[in-house]
Amino acid sequence: MFDLMFHWSEWIKPSAGLPTVQWALLLAVAAATGHGLQRRWGLPKVLGYSVIGALAGFSGYTTASWPLDGIAQFLIELGLSIVLFEAGGRLSLRWLRLNPLLLVQSVVETLITYLVALWVLRLYHVDAVLQHPLALLLTTTSPGLLMRVVHDMRASGPVTDRAITLSTLNTFYVLALGGVMARLVGPIEGRLEGPGMGNMLGAIPAVLLLVFTSVLVGALLALALRKVLAWMSPSSENTAVLQLALIAAGTALAAHFGGSAPLAALLAGVLLKAWNPRPWIWPRQFGTAASVLSILTFVLVAMAAAQAPWQWQAWSLVLALALTRGVARIGGLSATTLLGMGSGASPRQAFWAANALWPMSAVALLLISQFAEFTPTIGAAIAAIALPLLLLLELLGALLMTWTLNQTREAGDPPNERAIPTDAAAPPPEATSAPGHANPSTQDREDLHHGA
Repeated sequence: MFDLMFHWSEWIKPSAGLPTVQWALLLAVAAATGHGLQRRWGLPKVLGYSVIGALAGFSGYTTASWPLDGIAQFLIELGLSIVLFEAGGRLSLRWLRLNPLLLVQSVVETLITYLVALWVLRLYHVDAVLQHPLALLLTTTSPGLLMRVVHDMRASGPVTDRAITLSTLNTFYVLALGGVMARLVGPIEGRLEGPGMGNMLGAIPAVLLLVFTSVLVGALLALALRKVLAWMSPSSENTAVLQLALIAAGTALAAHFGGSAPLAALLAGVLLKAWNPRPWIWPRQFGTAASVLSILTFVLVAMAAAQAPWQWQAWSLVLALALTRGVARIGGLSATTLLGMGSGASPRQAFWAANALWPMSAVALLLISQFAEFTPTIGAAIAAIALPLLLLLELLGALLMTWTLNQTREAGDPPNERAIPTDAAAPPPEATSAPGHANPSTQDREDLHHGA
């Protein structure tokens, strides 16, 4: 690709540069592939995005490379921050206070997955310094991929809602613990390489900075958005642009000052939901801008995972970890449900909700990137095992979640995206009961969501 770009540069001089042409064509192919997969076979569009990203990574088509840095890392963080902000807005603290067993179930399921993964890693004699980071990575889920598949399948129901809630809670633990672990593994690597190169006490300021910066940026972002929704209409395009701009600014600030941008966005969504408990309608106004970021995020994740140096001889370990992760999640959620921790869920619902938690995507990729940043030697060894697993579970997870939604009959009719006449009348805007709040029908749906 670099040779081809060199020859092109002699007679083609686009104003924005040839990499811009590459990315534009890549996104166009990804969007067309996703649409074709859904229209012909009923598969989620995100599967097409990931396949095209993986093919581009294997072929060396793009200029993005591993480890992530610069604009590529910012775009993934921004796309994930927008998704986690919306996921945090679905999570009601009042609802968790009324249903504390759901929180207990989430913690227990994550802990069981971590311990079982740790046991398998020791069974395969993986280096001790890699075991805990890899076990933590195996507990991650992908709220972004889940919500994208749900959107593509037009799914709704108790299993769908429970899966999204469990993945959001899981992401909160993993982002916090993963950032801390990445900063603490550095001194361990220093001690392995030689004395005096670092110690655990030296990592404490970085850990405190991570927690403080993430909480501070999240609180400031939630406060700013609360003020915005107090005097701007949530159905306005200007409001959507302002919200996207504030989330982008928060993402850049959190990353620059040593915090976790996705964690800050998730906290902002949770806090804003606590301050404005009624349903939101403004996420629908994100429209095309959020869709482009979503497509770009999945393409970049698959591309980065495909471009990393792989250890093909470790495929038996990768397959064993993937199977262990799925079985541990299903077993953990089913066991907690049978023990009365299911918060009203039946064993069947617990099984299908756990089956929807197979996907891994941007959350895991950012954690791997953090290990590569703070501990280059250990991070490279982690990436060699974790990135093939991530790509496998991004593709397989989307398929398994589609199968789950079809088996539970929560998938709706596929959207009709055929071309419509240009003179077709646009539907009237939805009426709202109050600025920042949804209409009564949306309120009823939200109440059903929390009741589930």
